[in-house]
Amino acid sequence: MTRAYLDHAATTPMSSAALEAMTAELARTGNPSSLHTAGRAARRTVEESREALASAVGARPSEVLFTGGGTEADNLAVKGIFWGRRTGHPERRRILVSAVEHHAVLDPAFWMAEHSGAEIVLLPVDGDGRVDLRVLREELAANAAQTALVSVMWANNEVGTVQPVREIVQLAHQHGVPVHSDAVQALGQLPVDFAASGLDAMTVTAHKLGGPVGTGALVARKDLPMTPVLHGGGQERGVRSGTLDVAGIRAFAVAATEAVSSLPERAVRLAALRDRLVWGVLERVPDAVLRGPADLALPPDDGAGSPARLPANAHLTFPGCEGDSLLYLLDSAGVEVSTGSACQAGVPRPSHVLLAMGVPEVEARGALRFSLGATSTDADVDLVLEVLPGVVDRARAAGLVSLGVGGAR
Repeated sequence: MTRAYLDHAATTPMSSAALEAMTAELARTGNPSSLHTAGRAARRTVEESREALASAVGARPSEVLFTGGGTEADNLAVKGIFWGRRTGHPERRRILVSAVEHHAVLDPAFWMAEHSGAEIVLLPVDGDGRVDLRVLREELAANAAQTALVSVMWANNEVGTVQPVREIVQLAHQHGVPVHSDAVQALGQLPVDFAASGLDAMTVTAHKLGGPVGTGALVARKDLPMTPVLHGGGQERGVRSGTLDVAGIRAFAVAATEAVSSLPERAVRLAALRDRLVWGVLERVPDAVLRGPADLALPPDDGAGSPARLPANAHLTFPGCEGDSLLYLLDSAGVEVSTGSACQAGVPRPSHVLLAMGVPEVEARGALRFSLGATSTDADVDLVLEVLPGVVDRARAAGLVSLGVGGAR
């Protein structure tokens, strides 16, 4: 059976260059904290990779802290900055996060509320999933002295909305409040420049852009107060402990360098594929609804370098359908997609992102995310457009039967 993999936002295949680099390192021995020859060789590989990744994201090498993935980096940012900023300032209890954050940010924030006295403020978003800057401005003006940090993702993992990161940073810095951004989905799809953004901390990970699962980084200013979450050898600037994964780090650096260098051409190609997919779906299933910003085509570079939504993202809802039913029916027809974040897969509840955008729960339950990547082709789109109308009809019929309409109870 011909298959189309359209779940690159969950994880994307490793690039051949990254796989080759990782395989070569796996054949070598050496702990980068050891002082003998093998250890020093491993350390050299780590530091060269740190320099390469820093160059790819517009940071200094000393600002790159390697982690075991995006979730660990987000936890280190939320917990570490909160605790670091509260030292000597117990009044700094507030954590401001957008209502559409990934659970790797939301869950540690609410854990801090339960276990460490934090007060969580969920910043509302508009119907496209974009943070309401007016509310952020008012929150900071009224409570800046009590605010430990702001965390808003660079681009949403479900609906693809690109957030106004620079404006958020400018508002927060007017009050001396640091800003963290989860840029896991942005790196490799959008121009990401840590220094130019003004961010204080930023999360990136390897497996969204052609690197391996299990390797990520928190990019953080050296003067940013941050308390360790993991304790041990203090390998990464005394903030993150654990033996460094030399092979994963090397492959991450190779994948990031490759993704950033090829970004302009790839973004245009993927946006064209995405637009053909979206318009084809809307033509064949007229009552489907595109979620997130509707201006699909990549605009000319306006200096900020970012479109309204990710070029590889198409998120739609299908009235009268359950997302899980659509997913399984598409899978049986050879199309692999997602209902949203893979980290929440298997949990039968509507997306918190769609609910925060004001989408009614009954509509939010019929969501599908199509996400493209380096291996995506016109043939993948053709297969989706061929099988989707029948899949939607079957999902709707199944829903009616389950309600006892037009069939046996």
